[in-house]
Amino acid sequence: MTADTNMRREQPAETAAVFDAVVVGAGFAGMYMLHRLRGLGFSARVFEAGGGVGGTWYWNRYPGARCDVESMQYSFSFSEELDQEWNWSEKYAPQAEILSYANHVADRFDLRRHIVFDTRVVSATFDEKAKGWLVETDLGDSVRAKFLIMAVGCLSAPNRPNFKGIDDFRGPIYHTGQWPHEGVDFTGLRVGVIGTGSSAIQSIPVIAQQAASLTVFQRTAAWSVPAWNEKLSPEYLKAAKAGYPALRAKARARPTGFYFPFNTKPALEASPEERDRQYEEAWQRGGLPFLGAYGDLLFEKAANDTIADFTRRKIRSIVKDPVTADLLCPDNVFGCKRLCVDTGYFETYNLPHVKLVDVSKTPIERFTAQGIEVGGVEYPLDAVVCATGFAAMTGSFDRIRITGRNGLTLAEKWRDGPRAYLGIASAGFPNLFMITGPGSPSVLASMIQAIEQHVDWLADCMGHMRDIGATSIEPVIEDEDAWVAHVTDVSTVSLRSTCSSWYVGSNTPGRPRVFMPYIGGFPVYVQKCNEVMSGGFDGFVLEGAPKRNASPKVRYTERWRVPIDIEVISPAAVAARRVPVV
Repeated sequence: MTADTNMRREQPAETAAVFDAVVVGAGFAGMYMLHRLRGLGFSARVFEAGGGVGGTWYWNRYPGARCDVESMQYSFSFSEELDQEWNWSEKYAPQAEILSYANHVADRFDLRRHIVFDTRVVSATFDEKAKGWLVETDLGDSVRAKFLIMAVGCLSAPNRPNFKGIDDFRGPIYHTGQWPHEGVDFTGLRVGVIGTGSSAIQSIPVIAQQAASLTVFQRTAAWSVPAWNEKLSPEYLKAAKAGYPALRAKARARPTGFYFPFNTKPALEASPEERDRQYEEAWQRGGLPFLGAYGDLLFEKAANDTIADFTRRKIRSIVKDPVTADLLCPDNVFGCKRLCVDTGYFETYNLPHVKLVDVSKTPIERFTAQGIEVGGVEYPLDAVVCATGFAAMTGSFDRIRITGRNGLTLAEKWRDGPRAYLGIASAGFPNLFMITGPGSPSVLASMIQAIEQHVDWLADCMGHMRDIGATSIEPVIEDEDAWVAHVTDVSTVSLRSTCSSWYVGSNTPGRPRVFMPYIGGFPVYVQKCNEVMSGGFDGFVLEGAPKRNASPKVRYTERWRVPIDIEVISPAAVAARRVPVV
């Protein structure tokens, strides 16, 4: 559907409208939430800052952008008809195709007429008398709703660097998270890329094909494994679709929320020759499942050292210049930061016009009119790409003034780190829900499956509140505190907590260091959510209802009530065993 069919801001601001729910964001979370709300007969308005649906895939249009979860599993699972009618073209779908899928979903389920685009929510205030929210936007909208649902995404607030002299640079400066929709032609230009995280690793090989010269400024080397991306044949798609229901069921029982072969054996019990053989097989399969080569890789440092050494040898075998190869070899725990998946990333540094500049010990000093200066050396540039990531998990919440009971703002409550029960709701903010919020598996699981589970749970919760006449719901502070403590306890069991990463907010100056996603495993988390619901929403206070702890009617969460695949002892499952869920 073309952009001009969306509800645009030619319409006057809404100033007196009342809805059952306001949803902030029209990415995959916002769209699915809207679909479920409509299915329950609730009225809803969705406000979206962008000009279309898609969220992450609307904004992140940088060269080479694609998903790191295989296409057949990076998709909605709530509609078998949708599964069967959509055909993915590649093993790892590119951004444009994922955005096309998002637009297809919006059209197929008639979602656009409830979404207002090009509109940013700036404040939300809880009205204690009305037991609802007043939501205001940057374009003058002022609407009321019983429920406020934050579908703002985990990686949607770009982290823009503030280098000295950045305004003096005469060329264009781009951020991978807000890429121009018309694209950028780097042909014949001297290009600089700041950062070597996932977006840089995907974009650098593509930019290098155009640029006259490419200079990469690296602070921290990143672990990356090959995607071995390929086209999907009609025969493959037919066979995969025939087994889709079974694949979806298996995925829900896995700690990551998506299915892949996992070797439960400890790396340290294998001989060096056996380990190398296992790692080579996993390397040739490629992708995130490389971390599933053995079951103890994220728990035993000695085991982790074996996969780290193997990968460093791979990097050194690919990159011809030994100095550059050494700079590209990380010295931190393998998988401590999010593992990257690439196509020709390390090979790109063999090109004569590509240069790597180490800024780990000698940081970027300043921008000049003509380029970037490091260690007294100026690197002449015509354009700069900031692949500097996002204010993860909470960045989009920071952009909205959210005020709950007694004038308390969410920013004030979260000053020392985010606090939310199950990553869904925060005490002091009644009827405010978060989809894949801090304290839930979110980025440590397949995002769309994590989104679907949260939305289905919220839909059953809101339906239950309507059934019993409840006016508001919010967490009990003691239960919220216990959950936050549990999330922290589980994180310390894993080696993921040992390095600075966006998982703990260390990529953004001034943010508290708190491990934000729940690492205890997707099915373990889902089981906890199911228990809370079955117990009449244990850990929550429901006001206005005569039977506050009544057993709810299950409408949408039945499909998430699956046995845990306990035979698969992944890092997440081990963590959950060592630190029992509260």
